[in-house]
Amino acid sequence: MFTGIIEAVGSINSIRQYGDDFRVEVATGELDLSDVNLGDSIATNGVCLTVVAFNENTFEADVSVETINKTGFAHYSAGQTVNLEKALLPTTRLGGHIVSGHVDGVAKVEKIQNLGRAVEYWLSAPSHLTKYIVEKGSITIDGISLTVNDVEQTQFKLTIVPHTAQETTISQLKVGSLVNLEIDVMARYVEKLLTHKEQSSTEHNKDNVTMDLLSRSGFLK
Repeated sequence: MFTGIIEAVGSINSIRQYGDDFRVEVATGELDLSDVNLGDSIATNGVCLTVVAFNENTFEADVSVETINKTGFAHYSAGQTVNLEKALLPTTRLGGHIVSGHVDGVAKVEKIQNLGRAVEYWLSAPSHLTKYIVEKGSITIDGISLTVNDVEQTQFKLTIVPHTAQETTISQLKVGSLVNLEIDVMARYVEKLLTHKEQSSTEHNKDNVTMDLLSRSGFLK
């Protein structure tokens, strides 16, 4: 699990093809790898990757076909800058929100405009994800925990303050850029609970329909 508070900006050194998937080597910039072990998770532009090799300046991870199909990794190449965050510890201050590192889809930057010292970004999301995006709710863009400030149909607005722009890759985005999108995991749990409750209620009602009940109700003679 992650918080969406970016610890460093790194870059992709290389992408090596292995059949349908590939292995990526990431230069970690100022990210401290002294406490990292093989098998640890590092969110890379919001994608949870498992460390399979590392030294003090880089780590390697395998990228599956599923990840390639669901994220911006399909468009990445050597030199791509990426937001990095190590998995949270039990003692970590949760400054953002709970982020799983399991990307739900890819969003597209539609409009960028200045607002004082901040910058507003309008993005379009895949239609099947828009029901989870709400005004003042949390969302993860390329691994960054952000607040949704407005929603209009399939588009939503982010207001980026100078600190976030300086400490992440978001200032590099242009109209047409594609970003990894992860909805607030709480929205998925709420949906699942409500759906389960509705299904249980329906099944319970079905179970109560007996031959005796039908006869007493005049449906059987």
